[in-house]
Amino acid sequence: MPVSEKTRRALKDFALTEYEVKAYIALVETGSMPASELSKVASIPYSKIYEIIGNLERKGWVESEQGRPSKYYPKAPSLALESSRMRVENTLKTSQAEALGELQPLFEKKGAQERPDIWIVRGQNNILDKIRESLERTRNELLVAMPGVPDSILSVASRMLSTMRDRGVKVSVMLPVSTGKDSLRALKGLAEVRVREQLFGGGLISDSNQILLLLGEEPEKGLTLAISSDHLGLVRFGKSYFEYLWENSKPAP
Repeated sequence: MPVSEKTRRALKDFALTEYEVKAYIALVETGSMPASELSKVASIPYSKIYEIIGNLERKGWVESEQGRPSKYYPKAPSLALESSRMRVENTLKTSQAEALGELQPLFEKKGAQERPDIWIVRGQNNILDKIRESLERTRNELLVAMPGVPDSILSVASRMLSTMRDRGVKVSVMLPVSTGKDSLRALKGLAEVRVREQLFGGGLISDSNQILLLLGEEPEKGLTLAISSDHLGLVRFGKSYFEYLWENSKPAP
């Protein structure tokens, strides 16, 4: 059965070129062969075949068997894909650290003067990114009120709250009494959790200087609309309201 175009595209996501994909698939389908034969089977110009094989060897997709002539054979897809995934992730982490180290200070320095006090955030992915950004920037205190705990938020928050706890950030989470036991159990080890009969709307306040209000949640689409602001008057109002509700809430069971 020929390899699908979908799989060929997937291999390119692992930083393989078109010729490299052709060469690897030909080896998987046919088995080990010398470079001259691989050039014909994979329809790769002979002038390029040794360059392609060398690239695949360096990337961990192909190994060679010395002889006259040398033969080349594919590594198991499970091993090749896993090692390639780890290499890509490590490269991205390094690149992320380098880019953030230079760009984030510039963004924060210029953004304080140029961005609006209040802006609308639409779509679940954008809202989750904004939540991640708020949690990453929190250094001292995080206040969270949620009328429910969507799986999308819990999965994002749990890992980051663990890191925040290790940094000494004080985290207070307020939830309705109807919150499931599993969600409460997951959060109680990471924050001080209280419950109350009703919560209308939800959001979070980071270090008394940024607020994110979650306004829309649809069963099929998840989070759909939020308001983010660093307007100090709005943040102070939100924090005062949170503290009022907090004082009238009970520790989670």
